[in-house]
Amino acid sequence: MPYAVVIVPVAPLRMESAHRSEMISQLLWGECVEILASAPGGWVQVKNQYDDYVGWIAENQIEEVEESVYNASALAYLPEYVNEVNFQGSAMQVPFGCLVKGDRLMSTWGRYTVFYPRELGSLRLAEEDKKRILIATAYKYLGTGYLWGGRSVFGIDCSGFTQNVYKMVGIALLRDAYQQATQGTTVDFLQEAQPGDLAFFDNEEGRITHVGILLSDERIIHASGRVRVDPIDNQGITNIDTGERTHKLRIIKRFL
Repeated sequence: MPYAVVIVPVAPLRMESAHRSEMISQLLWGECVEILASAPGGWVQVKNQYDDYVGWIAENQIEEVEESVYNASALAYLPEYVNEVNFQGSAMQVPFGCLVKGDRLMSTWGRYTVFYPRELGSLRLAEEDKKRILIATAYKYLGTGYLWGGRSVFGIDCSGFTQNVYKMVGIALLRDAYQQATQGTTVDFLQEAQPGDLAFFDNEEGRITHVGILLSDERIIHASGRVRVDPIDNQGITNIDTGERTHKLRIIKRFL
């Protein structure tokens, strides 16, 4: 099976092989994928290595790489809100949290040579530091606009937010909220929640449709319109600006 790497800052992952098709997720610069199929018009179906999400991407937004590149471990990440990398001799601006594989400041991706910034964020964290870094990372996204399918500081959805925050402490979450709800350990009561726990919310049909990161048993940071902090109680989230009840609490999960 061919492997490839994303060579643009943020690439839309679409449901079907057309630019007008719904964006179901995004792929970030440096993420590796398996190429599953191809379609006319320069489209390829891929599976994201990080979360196994499958969709269609424009072929000119990826570069085929050796299996050794695909299998290399991610040891660091780009730590600034926007990071300048040197891509084939030119500056490219890429978003916070893109993973860096290997332990060198240079990579070869097929036809391309990439140089990373000298200062990288490390994924080699002591257990006692993870919760503090998790919360600090969540606040880094504060104010980011909501974008269906988004996974970056340029625009993000609720589960993209939680996935990327947890990525910075080495915990891999699945892509969608209902999938993430199958992971972790259940916390029985909101009053027993700890900072960093995930709270999940369902709709009238009982389907989990929203997720956020608890800051305490009274406050939550989540992507709803924008990444924001709102009060939470046993019933769910209340919008601090309008006083409107917006999300009904279903379950709490712990990962740290």
